[in-house]
Amino acid sequence: MSVEGTIDGSPGSPSELTLTVGPPANGGSCVARHDGRVVFVRYALPGETVRARIRDGASDRGSYWHADVVEVIEPSPDRVESICPIAGVDGAGCCDMAFAEPAAARRLKGAVVANQLNRLGSYEWRAEDDATAEPVGDRGVTGWRSRVRLDTSPQGRAGFHRYHSAELVTDLNCAQLPPGMLDGIHDWHWPHGAHVHVAIDDNGDRHVVQSGPREGRKTSTHVIEGQYEAVQRVGQREWRVPVTAFWQAHRDAPRVYSDLVADWAQLSSGMTAWDLYGGAGIFAAVLAQAVGDTGKVVTVDTSRGASRSARDALADLGWVSVVTDSVRRALTAQRQRPNVAVLDPPRSGAGREVIDLLAAAEVPRVVHIGCEAASFARDIGLYRGHGYQVEDLRVFDSFPLTHHVECVAVLTR
Repeated sequence: MSVEGTIDGSPGSPSELTLTVGPPANGGSCVARHDGRVVFVRYALPGETVRARIRDGASDRGSYWHADVVEVIEPSPDRVESICPIAGVDGAGCCDMAFAEPAAARRLKGAVVANQLNRLGSYEWRAEDDATAEPVGDRGVTGWRSRVRLDTSPQGRAGFHRYHSAELVTDLNCAQLPPGMLDGIHDWHWPHGAHVHVAIDDNGDRHVVQSGPREGRKTSTHVIEGQYEAVQRVGQREWRVPVTAFWQAHRDAPRVYSDLVADWAQLSSGMTAWDLYGGAGIFAAVLAQAVGDTGKVVTVDTSRGASRSARDALADLGWVSVVTDSVRRALTAQRQRPNVAVLDPPRSGAGREVIDLLAAAEVPRVVHIGCEAASFARDIGLYRGHGYQVEDLRVFDSFPLTHHVECVAVLTR
């Protein structure tokens, strides 16, 4: 990695730099260096020479800087015309990898996960130049999203945020969205501070729900179109999930993950399974099918709305218990050791306390899902510290055109 020069600024605090960019970093940037200082460059690809604008008020005291590409001087062969028309340096932050050829973007994501696992988890998954993320289903990289949340401007327009900014882009033509998903949203004058939730469910129906703005301790919710709950299906089972609640954004992800969990759980009749951070219970459904009515499944989530959806969808499965509580408290209350625990924690990961409790419960098999590479890698390291071994690990390109991934590992002890 080299520095070609300094533009429009003093050598100590430049506003722009010409850089030759190195490997990808977690979070969607690539790494370059200027006078020994690391510069994280967004909207760049490895090997490119670019002119980059420093942001975040760079100063001599900072150990690293962040920068955005404003000109590509020597492009990578993997660079393409942006697939998302509204994304980019001065556009929306929705599709921050839309300028990368999709197969190349998957390789970069795989390399980042491999690097994080090595650094933070002390685990060598694959060599970085041999790692890649897998596509989810066969829909391609556009039109895959089934749910989206928009914020609202003081002028009453709904839009996407610019990267790390309160400013909104009110052009809604994001490439992640299927055609027609946001038709007519511009016709509404939205109260400033409200969130606009839009879902296309598995019946093909559109639902639009406004939440907020918050007034004191209360947040009101209004159904603008359709219903408050969207119909979602995995296999032959149906859920009714609030449009404001969590459901996998990629339309094919619930099926792909459920099939993988069912395979990796290796359950049979009469066994016990824990489904932690279980949401609406899509994994609880396949676990319950595997253990049968002589077995037991406990699914845990803090969300009351998700728990209601789980209770309704799984009401015919009397051997499934739905617990609305924190995973930590729920684990301390369990007395029967499970044969497998499935975890799908938030972006921050499960963390030391929960993984310590799983190890103390002597859970022999764990299927762990993570949507952020660094926290996933740290969790893998925590399991390994308790003597767990990684039996298999896969990385999915569940959020095409973005730097985000979904990682799934099965661990045994």
